[in-house]
Amino acid sequence: MAKDQEPTTIKKYANRRLYNTGTSTYVTLEDLAVMVKTGEDFVVFDAKSGEDITRSVLTQIIFEQENKGHNLLPITFLRQLIRFYGDSMQNLVPTYLDFSIDSLTRDQDKLRSQMANAFGPSAFTAIEETVRRNTEMFEQAMRMFLPFSGGRGDLPASPASGRVEPKPEARADGEFDTLKRQLDEMQKKIDQLAGKG
Repeated sequence: MAKDQEPTTIKKYANRRLYNTGTSTYVTLEDLAVMVKTGEDFVVFDAKSGEDITRSVLTQIIFEQENKGHNLLPITFLRQLIRFYGDSMQNLVPTYLDFSIDSLTRDQDKLRSQMANAFGPSAFTAIEETVRRNTEMFEQAMRMFLPFSGGRGDLPASPASGRVEPKPEARADGEFDTLKRQLDEMQKKIDQLAGKG
C-alpha cells in the first residue's frame, strides 16, 4: 500500500464482526494480522459509537498470536510493562518502545543474515550490540529533550564521548532497569525544579 494513501477503514459491529470497507467484506483478526504483516495500514472504528478502537484491536491480534504459541513477548517484559501503568515513566514508555522497535525493524535484515551465518554465541552478540546501540541513541535523544540537564545529561555517554561505559557486570543487572532508574532520577530533578518555579 502506498504511503500517501489513506488507511483502510475497518468497522467493528456489536456482534464482534469486522467489516473491511475497502474490500466490502467481513474479515477476521487473522486477516488483519496479514494486513499488518504486508504493510497495509488500517484504522478500526466501533460501528455504533464511531470511536477509534485500533489500539484495542491490535492488542487483540497480539493476544491471539500469543495464545497460538507464537510467544514473542517475554514474561519479564510483560511484567515490567504492567508495572509502568500509572508510573511516572508511563508517558515515556511508548516513545522508548517506538524508538526501539523502529531501530530493530531497520536492522532486521542484517540481524537475520548474522544469525543465519553464525547461529550461536555470535548471533546473540549481534542482538546485544543492536540493543546497546539503540539504548545509546535513545539516551542521546533524551538529552536533547532535557533542557534542565544543560546537555551534559546524567545518562551514560556513548563510547565516542570518551566517558567510561559501565562494566559488563553492571549490564548484567539489566540495561532497562538502569535506564528506568536514571529516568526516575531525572524526573525527580524536573519535579524539584518545577517546585522551585
